[in-house]
Amino acid sequence: MLRLPPALVPLRHPTFRSLWIASVIAWLGTWLQNTGAGWLMTSLAPRPLMVAMVQAATIMPVFLLALPGGALADIVDRRVFLLGAQIWTILAAITLASLTLAHAMSAPLLLALTFVIGIGSALTAPAWSAIVPELVPRDDLVQAIALNGIGFNLTRAIGPALAGFLILLGGTGFAFSLYAASILAVIAALVVWRRNRRFTGLPPEHLLSAMRAGVRFVRNTPAFRNAMWRTIAYSLPCAAPWALLPLIVRQELGLGPGMYGFILGMMGVGGVTSGMLLPLVRDKLTRGGVVIGCTIFSCAGIALVGVAHHWLLVAGGMLLFGVGWTAAYATIQAAAQIVCPPWVRARSLAIYQLAQNGALTLGSFAWGALGGLVGLREAVLMAAALGLVLAIAVSKFSIDEQRAVRVEAAVEPMSVPEAPAPELVRLLRHARGQVMETMHYRVPVGQRAAFLNIIAQVRQVRGRSGAVFWQIYEDVAHPDDWMEVWSVESWADHLREAARLSPEDRALLADAATFQRDADNPPPARYIAVDPNVPAADAKRHPAIPTIQTAPGFGGG
Repeated sequence: MLRLPPALVPLRHPTFRSLWIASVIAWLGTWLQNTGAGWLMTSLAPRPLMVAMVQAATIMPVFLLALPGGALADIVDRRVFLLGAQIWTILAAITLASLTLAHAMSAPLLLALTFVIGIGSALTAPAWSAIVPELVPRDDLVQAIALNGIGFNLTRAIGPALAGFLILLGGTGFAFSLYAASILAVIAALVVWRRNRRFTGLPPEHLLSAMRAGVRFVRNTPAFRNAMWRTIAYSLPCAAPWALLPLIVRQELGLGPGMYGFILGMMGVGGVTSGMLLPLVRDKLTRGGVVIGCTIFSCAGIALVGVAHHWLLVAGGMLLFGVGWTAAYATIQAAAQIVCPPWVRARSLAIYQLAQNGALTLGSFAWGALGGLVGLREAVLMAAALGLVLAIAVSKFSIDEQRAVRVEAAVEPMSVPEAPAPELVRLLRHARGQVMETMHYRVPVGQRAAFLNIIAQVRQVRGRSGAVFWQIYEDVAHPDDWMEVWSVESWADHLREAARLSPEDRALLADAATFQRDADNPPPARYIAVDPNVPAADAKRHPAIPTIQTAPGFGGG
């Protein structure tokens, strides 16, 4: 059997291999569309603002739809969701190609169709990232993400040049037609994929509720927040080459668009090289160490771009920059993906991608403005220095593999609350009122500090699994008597709590249970909020009554 190089090991998994090949074809088509749209706008409305609006129309849907798209990808079957997004995109692409070939395209229509295509991309990105852990085992995850980076950077290196040749050969309509055809590869791969679905027996989440649950998960998962801080710290300074390289090539080096495409393509070459070498580096360094090393490479490349006066050195700087870029993002994103359970993975990664793209966008504006004030080269050198400073500043936010929590087999589960009253069972699932839950603990005075340490982690467990409010109370008359109170949005969310618990979460709850088993403790209880302004007779007929007050937020403690 042919032995694959370490960098290509994830390709041994057939489904990942077919989807990866399809994605590379689609990325190549995307470069045809991006390049063609920008070039077409220079003839439809040759004004700098209108040409810049093409890129804005591509990016804006990400900020508007990433989180809703991620929530939808968690609620419905991800394969079906991705198929729907690709069908949306190919219809828009066919419309774009047809109107262009018919010479019926206008500048406003080009922007509108670019925005519509951007919607498909914004919906696809979080769902596509979320399926990778389903396609490869955990040990291959980082390299699978790196392979996606390799594919993207490979198409980045050859895509713009190929687009220019095809536009010269057959016009922008021809390039747009090939873009539409490239989407067929993704649709075919998704149709062939037979995804194993998990059925929980619970009603599906509502969109807004699912979005809020995603935000709560991110807020209560320190490892995920650490990954977000690391990607923000890397993205802010690394936005400088994207913002200033065109001006450096044109104004400082006096070169044309052909050399700009070549220099930018060198970053793609660096990205491919980085992805191929990542397995060798990953065996010797921690995730945090890999990101620090990648930051040094990227900042060295940025600095070289800032001081070089010859195109060859600038190209070398972009090569170094690309080496750091792919490996850094693959490593950080893998750290974020690993801590996301399947039920919330797409919406969490959507938030992660919002943070990353937001930092790149903010950095681009900031470095562009600074370049106008202090000079292009000076701004680039300042970005390189800032990158090193931020890398050191955020190194305390660990993204390294956490030691698995040991669960003692002898620890019994926490006692469970009483079953709902028979007359309420049929009504509870459709009730809209918040559910308050209580748990009592008996804590000897000498173990107060240990209990508070555990309960602080329990608070994050409750938040990850759906709590919108949490508080721990100590009985002022009996200092050893404690009560935990938390609320979830609905009875359905309460039923989802257990399914949302990871093994580590269950281990923490088992630790807390050592303080909960006492014969004198009241049993756990659940209360559903009702509106006292609704008469009792009406409440029986209409159990799904709204609450008067909402929880004041996930706070306290």
